[in-house]
Formats: sequence, C-alpha cells, structure tokens
Amino acid sequence: MTTIAALGDSITLGVGDPAPGGGWRGWAAFLAQSLPGGQLVNLAATGARAADVERVQLPRALELRPDVASVIVGTNDILRAGFDAPAIQAAIAHVIGSLSAAGAVVLTMRLPDPGQMLRMPSALARPLVRRLQVINEAMDEAAERFGTLHFDVTAEAVAYDRRMWSADRLHPSERGHRYIAGYFHDRLAAHGQLVGPRPAAEPTSPPPTWYEVAAWMATKGTAWVLRRSTDLLPYLLVMALRECWPGAGPQAQPPAPRTAEPAATEPAATEPAATLPPAAEPAATELAATELAATELAATELAAAEPAAALPPAAEPGPAQQSRPAP
Repeated sequence: MTTIAALGDSITLGVGDPAPGGGWRGWAAFLAQSLPGGQLVNLAATGARAADVERVQLPRALELRPDVASVIVGTNDILRAGFDAPAIQAAIAHVIGSLSAAGAVVLTMRLPDPGQMLRMPSALARPLVRRLQVINEAMDEAAERFGTLHFDVTAEAVAYDRRMWSADRLHPSERGHRYIAGYFHDRLAAHGQLVGPRPAAEPTSPPPTWYEVAAWMATKGTAWVLRRSTDLLPYLLVMALRECWPGAGPQAQPPAPRTAEPAATEPAATEPAATLPPAAEPAATELAATELAATELAATELAAAEPAAALPPAAEPGPAQQSRPAP
C-alpha cells in the first residue's frame, strides 16, 4: 500500500475537475489511482494559505507517516491582502522540511502567473508577479534543500493553454489535473517508486457549453470578483498608481530584516469552493474572460492599502502566529 498525503489549497483539492458522483476529483486522485494500493488522504482546503498548511494540515500529515506527500500552495497568499513574504517563506520551508524528515517523497510545484491567466492589465498584474516570484523562489529553495520532486510548470508552454484551465482561469480543468498527475507519475517512476499505468491524458467529461460558462461567470464568478474587490483590488490599484506616479498614495517602506515568523494560530477565513465547469472551448472561454475582466475593472472601490513588501522586480479552483520547531 502507498499512502499519499496531499497538502495545499483548492488546486490540490481538485476544484475545476468535478467528480462524476459530486464533489471534486483532481490530480491527486488521478495520481493515487496510478500507484499500486494507492491510498489518498487529501488534506487540502479551499482558501488555504501557507500558514494554514503549516498550522492545520502538516500535523495531520505527519500522523499518517505517508510514503508520498505533496505541497502545492501560494495562490491564495498571492491573491489576498496581508502578504507577509518572510512568514510565507518560513512556512513553506518548515512544511516541506518536516515531511521530508519524516521519510516521505515530497512533490512540489511552481505556480503559473495568475495575472497572465486572468489577463489583467499590466499595471495591475505587476504587483502579483512580484508576489508570485517570492512564492516560487521559496518553493525552488525548499525543493533544492530537501530534494523534492519539483514540477516547474512555468517552463511548460502548455501551462497557459486555455484547455488546461477551468472557467475561472485559476484552477486546472480535468485535462490540466490529468497533466499534473501524469508529470508526477513519471517523476515518481524515475525516482524508483513502484507505479502502475500512467493516468490518461484525455478528459472523460465533456467540456462545458457556452451557456454553462456564462451562467457560472454571472453567478459564482461575480461573487469571487466582489470578494477580491474588498481585499486584493484596492491593493492592486494603489500599487498601480505608485508605479505610474511614484508619489501617489502612502509610501511603501521596505520591511525591517527579521527572523522567519512562525505559523498562524487562528483559523484563516476560507472561501466555499465554487462549483465551476472544466475548461471551455475557445469561443466560450474568450467570452468568459471578457466578462471577468470587465467585472474586475468595474469593482474599483478603494480600501486601505497594505504596505508593499520589498521584493525583487518581476522577471499564476494574517492570523496570529505561534512558534515552530526547525525542520
């Protein structure tokens, strides 16, 4: 039997790949089915950030003593207010280091650019790119330090193929989930892990109709945009103004050097997983993208902006802290 502990957010939960009997399926389920006696314990949660993975999911994963563990997280950190780079970096290193020390083969993945997936204007996308760079560099460093099987999805041309993404452009479609599962299956086989047949690449569910995509954009897609309009959008707008006119808005100060902060002690607010269809055909997708972009740009209410962290220039289904042991 091969025990797999899957940690992370809604990407690992399977959002974007509806299961035939209801709920979500996703890449972790496809991978587990391809391993002899694969037993999947999916600890991922919608809305989870790096601190949530460290505080809630890691202890449960260590109790399982898994043969294989996956850590894919960071999208919610990028898309929310309160981005704390040192704390995120420390949480990622602690989670991956702890699982590796427990004897698990750890799977990790870089994240694609959400600004490119959402087709944001460049002025709004640049702050997201800087956050993305922090997340991906933290994953790269932990992967090299602890010897994970690391998937650089940003180097794959297919990563931005619209067929790989669901209607919200933030979660993989069934095809995208199968692609991730196939990659990790190949890496495990090369690592010496006993594996079975590779997960099929082609989806078994039909793509959504134009009507289904439009209906999702008009309901759950709009609700997501409105939630982001109260936390992320004000930050992006202020940061865009600062980049166009350096004197505009409160001046950002580089954070003082500090040691890595421990993980959160209070549950982070999570969002309900929106039921969304898998990837749309090109025509429907372009309509969905247009509606989403229009809705995001319309939601322009400004709130107090967070200070911008001093990050390196760009090259995508704040709780209290507690002390953590070193990995």
